[in-house]
Amino acid sequence: MWLLSTDRAELRFFNGPLDVSEGFAILSHRWDDHEQTFEDVQALRLQCKADGTNPRKLVCTKIRESCKLAEKHGHKWLWIDTCCIDKRSSVELSEAVNSMFRYYSLSNICYAYLRDVPARSDEGWELKFKQSVWHDRAWTLQELIAPKLLLFVSSKWTSLGTKAEHAELINSITTVPAEVLCLEQDISEISIYDRMVWAAARRATKVEDEAYSLMGIFGINMPILYGEGQHAFYRLQEEIMKTSTDTSLFAWGGWNNFRTPTASRSPSPQAESAGPDYCSIHEDSGHYLLAPSPIVFNARRPGIRFHVRITFTFSAERTVKLTLFCSGWLRYWQHVD
Repeated sequence: MWLLSTDRAELRFFNGPLDVSEGFAILSHRWDDHEQTFEDVQALRLQCKADGTNPRKLVCTKIRESCKLAEKHGHKWLWIDTCCIDKRSSVELSEAVNSMFRYYSLSNICYAYLRDVPARSDEGWELKFKQSVWHDRAWTLQELIAPKLLLFVSSKWTSLGTKAEHAELINSITTVPAEVLCLEQDISEISIYDRMVWAAARRATKVEDEAYSLMGIFGINMPILYGEGQHAFYRLQEEIMKTSTDTSLFAWGGWNNFRTPTASRSPSPQAESAGPDYCSIHEDSGHYLLAPSPIVFNARRPGIRFHVRITFTFSAERTVKLTLFCSGWLRYWQHVD
């Protein structure tokens, strides 16, 4: 685990988060078009070593202001995903992605930088808070839930308040229960379906990150294989099935809002005969029970959707036996004693 020193923005390696005796702060943010990387920060360190300049003066504004804020609050170390992972190493990248939820949960404080939200003293800041792109990013879901203490900061790096303070407001934006945000309820007590709903409206630049960003939410670890595409989300669900008996995993819907790349191929005979409502999500995929993406866990869809075929059988006693062949999904169900 690489951490930045908050006084100089220099990287130092630790074996793990528990080896940082003073603890560490962590940053949550929406990536910009250009971010300074691990290599960039290391190059600045070598450059400044020669002339005695403090590297913190030369790093980008986001890294510099994060370090200054963490130092102001008494934290010596800071983790930022853009520059604290050596992405040239596939082993290090896989370890970091699998450990990210744990990093955020063990941090002393998480700063959620909202670049599109003005200071709290500005008129209309709450509306801008609701509309922030930070709420749309796949990775920020675990970054919202995992930390014990999360402080939102404005575009001017001033405090906007904590997630506990704004729990009800955040719930209205994200559907994550206020009890979870206030650490009064563990996410393991929330159904798989409802946790998937939290992610349904979020987007990732890489399709694989739709799955990788949810590993911590479901307590899952698995190899990171960028390039596998949609298969990453199937693997996530297969890993969930190994550790959970919650059948709400299969309660996905939203067929009309999702089409895989296979939908651009020539339609199958089944599709041609069934007409425009035919669901082609799983043609040739071999994953008929599993959802193709978090997008299809849609909380607004109808609770029940059935296709029914009825067969009448007349017996010698002149009674009628009615057999229903049903296919479809219940939104989800719970057994209550």
